[in-house]
Amino acid sequence: MSIVNKGFRGRRAQSAPDLPPGQHLTADFPVLQAGPTPRIDLDDWRLTIRDELGAEHQWNWGQFKRLPNERLNVDIHCVTTWSKLNTKWEGVSLDTLFESIDTAAEFALVGSYGGYTTNLPLGDLLGGKAWIVYAYEGAPLSPVHGGPARLLVPHLYFWKSAKWVRSIELRGSDAPGFWERLGYHSYGDPWQQQRYAGD
Repeated sequence: MSIVNKGFRGRRAQSAPDLPPGQHLTADFPVLQAGPTPRIDLDDWRLTIRDELGAEHQWNWGQFKRLPNERLNVDIHCVTTWSKLNTKWEGVSLDTLFESIDTAAEFALVGSYGGYTTNLPLGDLLGGKAWIVYAYEGAPLSPVHGGPARLLVPHLYFWKSAKWVRSIELRGSDAPGFWERLGYHSYGDPWQQQRYAGD
């Protein structure tokens, strides 16, 4: 007599996480970058937002760390096909930084210590979509992961989350950044697989 009912398959497997197409999970945190890791002294660190008329808004490290901060838990997706889920960060929302900035710009060009740049529509930096983060998993953000502070835009491929952020230039028209000039997609939506120009 059989003690296993017909159709029995054993314990149901844990459901697979909802990943963008072409992505796979990673448990580690790969380090990918276009050049050497800059080492920025906190006494020298500045974040500058320059509007389309040339007016500048600037924060040094002490001023920046006194701004209201948020803790967030987000998934991140790299164009090289890895995804990491439930990553924990702490930082300042771009909404907070833009509270005193009046602009009609539609685009932003983000610049980093070390010379890296990436372009984004301004709408993708506001409305609770982007942060300047300085802590990861409860510890200060390490230089290899963009410390002391990096941009975090989790709904786009991770190359848009510029490490070692130093400036945001507001623009009336779009201008490609480092990887975009080399053939990466101008926008980079992982759910649409916008990896390269023409995707």
